[in-house]
Parts: sequence; structure tokens; C-alpha cells
Amino acid sequence: MQEMDGLDRRSLDQARISRDPRFDGRFFIAVRTTGIYCRPICPAPRCKSMNVRYYPTAAAAASAGYRPCLRCRPEAAPGTPAWLGTSAVVRRALRLIHDGALNETGVEELALRVGVGPRHLHRLFLQHVGASPVAVAQTRRLHFAKRLLDDTVLPMTQVALAAGYGSLRRFNCAFRETYGKSPRELRRQRRSGTAPVADDEILLKLSYRPPYDWEQVSGFLAREACAGVERVDETGYARTVETADGAATIHVVPAAGEHALLLRVRGAAPAALFQISASVRRAFDLGADSFAIAGALSADPRLARLVRRRPGLRIPGAWDPFECAVRATLALNLAPATSRAIASRLADRCGKPLVTGKPGLSRLFPRASALLRSNLESLGLSAARAAKLRALARAVEEARIDFSAPVDEVRRALAAVQGIGESVAEYVAMRALAEPDALPGADLALRRAAAPRAGTLETRRLVERAEAWRPWRSYAAMHLWCG
Repeated sequence: MQEMDGLDRRSLDQARISRDPRFDGRFFIAVRTTGIYCRPICPAPRCKSMNVRYYPTAAAAASAGYRPCLRCRPEAAPGTPAWLGTSAVVRRALRLIHDGALNETGVEELALRVGVGPRHLHRLFLQHVGASPVAVAQTRRLHFAKRLLDDTVLPMTQVALAAGYGSLRRFNCAFRETYGKSPRELRRQRRSGTAPVADDEILLKLSYRPPYDWEQVSGFLAREACAGVERVDETGYARTVETADGAATIHVVPAAGEHALLLRVRGAAPAALFQISASVRRAFDLGADSFAIAGALSADPRLARLVRRRPGLRIPGAWDPFECAVRATLALNLAPATSRAIASRLADRCGKPLVTGKPGLSRLFPRASALLRSNLESLGLSAARAAKLRALARAVEEARIDFSAPVDEVRRALAAVQGIGESVAEYVAMRALAEPDALPGADLALRRAAAPRAGTLETRRLVERAEAWRPWRSYAAMHLWCG
């Protein structure tokens, strides 16, 4: 592919020659004479343009027969944006694959989950991604395993398990086919040692495309933090997380001098690392392409000023969709400090207690079943608000809301819950489901921020104006909220 993502061959060449980090992960460079594919920021000497081929994803380059560069480490590149291409089906399938959907099931089940046939899904992936769903999943597993080899001291069996390989034989074969070397040989060749960590702690480095406004993201999360579940201070962001095998804690902080965040995971089984890593990338919006988003939103004069003020703005994500829906329901028509205090009491009363050894982290956020068993009115909730939370929890327990379903289905299911409404549904889509084009149009603060002069826009007028912001309405809303 020689044209992609709005970039023609000349623009691709310029980005490659300049090694501009803003394009890292947006495309990959393959060199015919070496058979290797690289990131746009690779420090290797530049080759002749006639020998260069461009691919939209690492999976596409691998499917064309190229092997990853050991110098620039394509596995460490920022993730491909979730909205790659124009197909909603592809966006949905990519998100499921990145969450490990093909680790234990086949393409047929993936196609069923996104509502198309396997052959049509295959055609869509070739059109928009340049590789089949299986190739994308294989590259994803291989890259994650390579990062664990380079960045951790996990034993080989645990690396294979964490990356979704069913056996060491398959794990070793994949590496020999791709790199021409065994995993042990590659680990011996790593250029630097791993940072010191505790015995039960894993340290991973997660890259992003600059600019990245850490102060904006961490400030937003600090204002929303739920005591006992989350902690945000000068040391970074930390929280408790539930895994298939129990619970763990995570800690996220910027990597000094690099376009990356450092993720520390403590107490998680190796098999949970893949999902935790994917969730952190989503929650901190590491796959966003700020360059493309800014270019689109700058057509609006008011947004143009805000984009110049915060060029690295991201969507601070919520860790869990149900938690996000509960928090958004609590916040309806309440002062932020009040809703946050109630959320903290809810976690303290209904959440599972943990011994983490981390100050300020003592609970998991409660699940739907726990809310249904609790006396919510005793937390200071009105009868009406308690009824809304019970209706939400009951809909989740009865599977009328499935947060793994397509975003539009989740929106409709949430909006159908009595007392929830479209604004909460849009907010959950925006922060918990990584939907770049959500708009909580009924939000009062947003309608005030979008008014051309001191005043408040009607919801209908805000929605009409926001048509020009597609497909980045979530980012427009966040710019307006941040001011």
C-alpha cells in the first residue's frame, strides 16, 4: 500500500526521512533489499526510496513477508488507532482482537460477534488493515511476547502464556519463523537490562505518539478519583483492578525523556497481563493520533483555539464500563465533590476488600450483584437515584446490557434503562468504550462551554453544531470541558 490514512506517497516519504515521532505507529516501512519492516522513527541509515514499501499496520507488513526490525522494535510502537479505516465493523473487530478475542476462539465466532460472515470480515480486513484477522492476532501476540522478553525477566513458559500461546512449541516456532532465532537467543541479545522491580511486579513501557498532555489526563483522573479504588498524586496514577484470577494493582507514570508511559502491574497472573496492558492503553488513550484529530477540529474557530492550547489532549478513559456507568449516574445533577464522595462510600461499603500493600488502595469497585444486595439509601442516596442504580445493576445482571457488544448496542441498552438516558450512554461510550465520536449532548457544563458567548446552548443546537466535529466529537467535548 502506497497511500493510506490520508497520506500520499510524498507525505509518507517526508515522514520517513524526518523520523517524525508523530507518525510512529500510523504506518510501517518495509525495505525490499533487507526484508525488514521498521517504525518511521527507526535510527537505521535511510535507504533508497525505490526500495521502500509502506504498510498501514505491522500485521500487513508481516503478511507481505517482512520480519520485524530488532533495532527500532516495531512491537513497541504506539497502537494503531482504533478507528483505523472507515468500517465500523473493522473498528469493532480490531478492538476485540486487541483484547485477546482470537486467543482461544476462531474467526467464525469473531465474525458472529461483529455481525458479519467470516469471508466478509476477511475482505474488510484486507481492505482497511492490509492483513487478515488471524494475521493481526498473530502479530499482536508475537509483539506482546517480544516486549515481555525484552522488558521483563518472566520465565519463557509465563511469557508464552501471557501472550496467548497454547504451548511452548508454538511459541518457539512463531519466533523462529519471524525472527530466525529462538526466544532465548533474542532475550540474550537485548541491549539493556530491566529496571528493578519487586518479585511479584511487572514493568512494561507503553509508547504513544506525541504530543501527550499528561497533566490534562492525570488532572482529570485526579478530580474523578474514587477513594480506596484509585489514587492520583505526584507519583502517578494507581488503582485496583479485577482479573480473571483475582485482583491486582497497577501504577502508571510518564517515562522520563521518552514518548511512553511506564506501567507497573503487581499481583497479576501472567495470563492477565495481555488484557491489563490493552486496558491501560485504552484508558490512557495511547493509540490516539493527535495530529489528525487537531487537523480536523481546527476547522471550528472556537475549537481551533482550544486545540492550540492543548495539542496533546487525550480522552481519560474509565477502567470498567459498569463502573463508569455507575459513576455517571451518581453524577447526574450533583456537584462533582458530592458524587465523588458518594462513589467512595459506595466502594467502601459494597466493594471487595483487598490487602494491596499500597497506600490508599483497599477495595475493588463493586460489581452489579453487590449493588443489588446493598441498602443504597443508607449511603446518602435519594430513593430515586438508588432506584436508577438498581435498574442499571439489574439490567447488567440480566444481560440486557452487554458491555462487550458493539458500541451502538451498548448505547441503546443503557439509554433504555429507566432514569439513565442518552447522556450517560454517550459518556460511557466516550470514556469506557473508547468511542471517538460520542457526544454527551445533554451535559450542562458541555452546553455552557460550547455557547459562543456567555450562556447555554440547547441540547438540540449543540448536537447540530457538533455534526461538523465528526468523527471526533469525543475529543471536541473534552476540549470544551477542559477549556
